[in-house]
Amino acid sequence: MLQLQVLRQDPEAVKKKLAVKHFKDLALVDQIIALDDERKKAQLAFDTLQSTVNSASKEIGQLMAKGNKEAAEAKKAAVAEAKEKLQPISEQLANAEKLLQEQLVLLPNLPSDQVPAGNSAAENEVVREGGDQPVLPENAVPHWDLIKTFDLVDFETGAKITGSGFPLYKGQGARLQRALVQYFLNFNLDAGYTEYLPPFMVNEASAFGTGQLPDKEGQMYYMPADNYYMIPTSEVPVTNIYRDTMLKQEQFPVKMTAYSPCFRREAGSFGKDVRGLNRVHQFEKVEIVQITHPEKSYEALNEMVAHVEKLLQSLELPYRILRLCGGDMSFTSALTYDFEIYSAAQERWLEVSSVSNFEAYQTNRLRIRFKDENGKTQLAHSLNGSSLALPRIFAGILENNQQDDFIRLPEVLVPYFGKAAISK
Repeated sequence: MLQLQVLRQDPEAVKKKLAVKHFKDLALVDQIIALDDERKKAQLAFDTLQSTVNSASKEIGQLMAKGNKEAAEAKKAAVAEAKEKLQPISEQLANAEKLLQEQLVLLPNLPSDQVPAGNSAAENEVVREGGDQPVLPENAVPHWDLIKTFDLVDFETGAKITGSGFPLYKGQGARLQRALVQYFLNFNLDAGYTEYLPPFMVNEASAFGTGQLPDKEGQMYYMPADNYYMIPTSEVPVTNIYRDTMLKQEQFPVKMTAYSPCFRREAGSFGKDVRGLNRVHQFEKVEIVQITHPEKSYEALNEMVAHVEKLLQSLELPYRILRLCGGDMSFTSALTYDFEIYSAAQERWLEVSSVSNFEAYQTNRLRIRFKDENGKTQLAHSLNGSSLALPRIFAGILENNQQDDFIRLPEVLVPYFGKAAISK
């Protein structure tokens, strides 16, 4: 959530930044400032009247001490009348604050100055590419065929158990999933991240804190009986660990990693781009999250991008890094880098990670703060990234390493998988 002081300081600059994200309702900025003016008037009226009540209450005690009962009773009557006036002003103030918050959460985060202009994913900026694209056998096939050949994932039984988009990994497929999770977590631990295993459901306050609500409720699985949401990523519960926390500067950077299943409705997804593991409703992911000093957040972002790049390099997968344009960014992000791997069998790029700096947008909602050198309370910055999402990594490893009768595994996975290849 944007800070009011940012809007009030330079409304026109805020509008220009929102336009980079193609946010349409720019008049909302002026409406919010007008609402804040009304709130301030109500607050002033309340404070002035409350001060009068407090002063009069003190006078009552003094009059009673002097034995001036008649004057004290008159003052009591005046206080009672003032308190009656306080109630509607208090209600007006509460309503103004509620409406102000409801409007503030409708504004997305402001993009960083580093965000390129653009309307869609086609205008994202390629930062760099790495790895070698493999030369596949003539009879190479996409991962959904390899899955059947090597009996790795059973989509039909998964659909019987739950529904379409809930894959059932089996045998060597389940073993590869476990190997990937363990390797990713250990890779993150070696980089100084602390491991967590969070709840896979969150309450409304947690979903609001990281920006899933009210923006993405249509993509989340919701349990109305308990008012819980299945997590779309472990970013949500992990970042909420520090909700309503006053950190000490020496704790920065807070570096956390977590494995979790992720649940996304993916409403409206269809077509060839969602075949096999390209897009499913339940998948596994290892996440990295940092909470940092505001002056260090872009340094942390670059560090996280380099970290994910090294992870992809270790998996021997061809990849590219994209800086997302304004029209392709998420509601909450200030700057995002996407990682894609090249699928030689599908002959297209597959997104496997996003690494984002949210600046103070999440921490303002979450009230994650610290005191600076002058004792002033400041908001920390939050960042997160996929390290990594498993389905398309799984697919990329199968497709880019397929041989006639086996699938070679990257060397780093051999100790975790227990052998060098997936065999029939």
